[in-house]
Amino acid sequence: MDPTISASDPYSPEFLTAVERVLANEGGYSSNPADPGGATNFGISARAHPGLAVAALSRDAAVEIYWHEWWLRFGFAQLPAAAAAKTFDLAVNMGAGNAIECLQRALRACGLPVPEDGVIGPDTAARAARADPAVLIAALRSELAAHYRLVAAKASPQNREHENQFLKGWLIRAYR
Repeated sequence: MDPTISASDPYSPEFLTAVERVLANEGGYSSNPADPGGATNFGISARAHPGLAVAALSRDAAVEIYWHEWWLRFGFAQLPAAAAAKTFDLAVNMGAGNAIECLQRALRACGLPVPEDGVIGPDTAARAARADPAVLIAALRSELAAHYRLVAAKASPQNREHENQFLKGWLIRAYR
């Protein structure tokens, strides 16, 4: 855990573990012209936060954003810790609805089908709690990788190079 995030912060231990994974994967400041999110810092994009000085964003401020705008808003705390951390991490990269739909498809692969609505509701949470954690994570990795491959394959000819530029990193993140 980062020393700037202390146990006295109002964050759950599950969130702290999950956000460390996100911050490690997202890294610091980036302004890649091929990234549709624009400039990002710790994965927080200028496009999603137009009034925020993203380049100057502190790690603690990023954690606070992830707590309120991601963890609490989308209900990741309702999931078992490993599934919550993995789904949350990929939600930051592919969007919450897409990542949650991948989780829901993974639950179907585990024999615990739920509607694929991109929402962590009571059915999704209950079935995730019933799933074998190792099997669910394996199925989730597969679904996440499939999502990324489809994004790259469906890209228009003018965007295909851009999508393929990111595909290797996306797949590493999906399988990690």
